[in-house]
Amino acid sequence: MSSLLLRNIGRLQGVTDASCLRGDPMHSSQYIDNAWLRIADGRIADFGTGQPTLPADSDFDCHGAMVMPAWCDSHSHIVWAGSRWQEFVDKIHGLSYEEIARRGGGILNSADRLAATSEDDLFSQSMERVRQVMSMGTGALEIKSGYGLSVESELKMLRVIARIADTVPIQVRATFLGAHAVGREYAGRQDEYVNMVIEKMLPAVAAEGLARYVDVFCDAGFFTPGETARILEAAARYGMQPKIHGCELDASGGVKVAVSHDALSVDHLERASDADIRMLAAGDTVATMLPGASFFLGMPYGPARRAVDSGAIVALASDFNPGSSPSGDMRFVYAMGCIKMRLDPAEAFNAATLNGAYAMGLGDDLGSIARGKRANLIVGNRPVTDADPLATMAYMYTEPYISRIFFDGCIYSN
Repeated sequence: MSSLLLRNIGRLQGVTDASCLRGDPMHSSQYIDNAWLRIADGRIADFGTGQPTLPADSDFDCHGAMVMPAWCDSHSHIVWAGSRWQEFVDKIHGLSYEEIARRGGGILNSADRLAATSEDDLFSQSMERVRQVMSMGTGALEIKSGYGLSVESELKMLRVIARIADTVPIQVRATFLGAHAVGREYAGRQDEYVNMVIEKMLPAVAAEGLARYVDVFCDAGFFTPGETARILEAAARYGMQPKIHGCELDASGGVKVAVSHDALSVDHLERASDADIRMLAAGDTVATMLPGASFFLGMPYGPARRAVDSGAIVALASDFNPGSSPSGDMRFVYAMGCIKMRLDPAEAFNAATLNGAYAMGLGDDLGSIARGKRANLIVGNRPVTDADPLATMAYMYTEPYISRIFFDGCIYSN
């Protein structure tokens, strides 16, 4: 059994018991100063303060820096083809997200490009972005389909996600999002498209075992709560758990349908009502908020402060996609959680690590410093001199902060 000792840790941040699967309470992030951490076979074997009691096969000097769990990004669309830079310019000129979609842009634009791209090329393009987010400290990643909108293209996307999961040293979770929009060939026939998702897409995805989760864009101008419920109920017959888009564009009823179907998470929530927040606070469905989309689109930010105060489980994720959030930088997401959503640094930290892991079904394996969890870790690039290095990481939000990244106990080199 190979072992590695991380010594001279200024602060070991995000310490939990192995039984802790989510940040509860949200406002607390435990730490140990003057610490060490021992890794064995890719997992955290032990940690403590002062000097370790057991030797290791090798060691790594952290030079007094902070060591923390890698970010856990529970909502991304990182598999896409080409670019949507023209839509970016359209936004600058004043067009809204909905106006661009009505002109044939948005999701349908990405679907056209993806259909014309080979699986190998799609994999190559997507891997560039995956390596990028890994180099920025993301150690677990959910990836959605949804730019296919046909059986063939949705399967292409999901096969690429499976190839990514087999290639990278981080945990990847696949979500089937065939109901992201209505495909062009079904324009004006939304009910037929929903039937096709249920009768053709879902069986094909299930036959190849390509997705653990199912998602629906339940929002104004996309899919209704009734249509969403039909898809979720059909997916449940194949063992797929819901993780849905809701309340991005309107108070759409997405939270109610998510909670009533035991969804693992409901994501976006920029337009969530007080009643929506109360429903989330009363259950175990994670409220996943995406400040990168609000920043890029100029939309309201999700009510993270209100949700935390109400007792809901809140996660922060990147929404990395070509149209509304073209960045997978989870440190920026964390900082926006503090700056724009008014989360305390410890709350934002829990939301972007442990609760992100929980929103992917990985709370028992990632997201905190706990014995037995995977050693997916970020080592800071300077000694800890502040009373609150978490606050500094949000305050100096563009300053480089990473010295080394470990995935399964091995140094990652992009």
